[in-house]
Amino acid sequence: MRRTIRGVVLALVSTIGLAVAGGLTVARPATAQIVLKSAYGEASLAGPAKARGAVVWSHGRSVDSEDSEAPTPLYMKAMRDAGWDVYRLDRMRVSDTLPNSSRALAGYSEALKAKGYRRVALTGQSFGAFISLIAAGQTNAIDAIIATAPAAFGNFTEAFDSYRENAAQLWPILREVRRARVMMFFFHGDDFDPGGRAEPARNILTQRGLSSLIVDQPSLLTGHGAANTGLFVRRFGACIVRFAEEPPTPNDPPCDETWGRSPSAEMLQAALPANASGSARGNDATTTLRPYMGMWYGSYINGREVALSVEKAEGDAVYADYVLGAGMESDQPAERVRRKGRIENGELVFDEKGRNILRYRLRPDGRVAASWLDKDGHGRLDTVLRRVN
Repeated sequence: MRRTIRGVVLALVSTIGLAVAGGLTVARPATAQIVLKSAYGEASLAGPAKARGAVVWSHGRSVDSEDSEAPTPLYMKAMRDAGWDVYRLDRMRVSDTLPNSSRALAGYSEALKAKGYRRVALTGQSFGAFISLIAAGQTNAIDAIIATAPAAFGNFTEAFDSYRENAAQLWPILREVRRARVMMFFFHGDDFDPGGRAEPARNILTQRGLSSLIVDQPSLLTGHGAANTGLFVRRFGACIVRFAEEPPTPNDPPCDETWGRSPSAEMLQAALPANASGSARGNDATTTLRPYMGMWYGSYINGREVALSVEKAEGDAVYADYVLGAGMESDQPAERVRRKGRIENGELVFDEKGRNILRYRLRPDGRVAASWLDKDGHGRLDTVLRRVN
């Protein structure tokens, strides 16, 4: 039977406070400091009558910092741009427990449905993924869950004795999900992931008769925070929006988009010079440079395409065009710059004074390991480029 908002309130604690966000009033514990608010400001909310639904993102939990200060991940902008009202559940860690936060989230979900939203979806990272799944076992108001890197019991390095509970405790939680369809992402190299969670999760949800989509260790997306990257949005943003709106069908496009595997039309036009095949002239760099000649393509974890068109060598100098595709934000247009470099110990290096450093090294498989290093030493991006014919 569907719980009322009053029932949620009584289940929280006996000491009651009020949280108000965008016209939504929900009772909550005065000491819990669990607040629902608009992720992009009140002006971004279309309201129940116009929005395609309401989606609530829940952040992770750290033992030494407030994750409520963490930025809303980039993929939530895909939800906003698709017509969803995007909220986030901010929780102070002093009272951020699985029972407290999941009950509050269930209550907010019911309030959103009562307000008139046709769909309510929950998205969550790590601890936020756990509380989203638990909330889906406490109310029928939730239509879809998108859980990225679910974890609530520490990682391999700092909590070896308990981190396996990130798997063991996940199974009973999934068995309690009432009606929501469930999408989950597990990433390679995630120190919080005991491994082997995809197939059991898929089996449990199938046995429950719940629609699900489990994405296990997608290529090039590694680590616990992989879902916070631009590359994750480029590849899975559209699929997440589809899943939030409707159950998946066999006729859906592939969930993992092909972005970044071959140059976009815009990138090809920007990156391919008339003499892209190039020529190596001179005596010093000719032999070493020849394998680098032509156009190389890849993408960075921040969701920007990258290409290097190596044109020619003159003596010890190597000339190339470095092209960076448009970024995730409107103020990140595509860029193309001419670079002058050299061959150093078999590597192609561009390190002109006052400019970011580019380094390229041929791999045994015929691809190129590429590194971008901030000129001030504040950042680094690594990727692998493949030749474009």
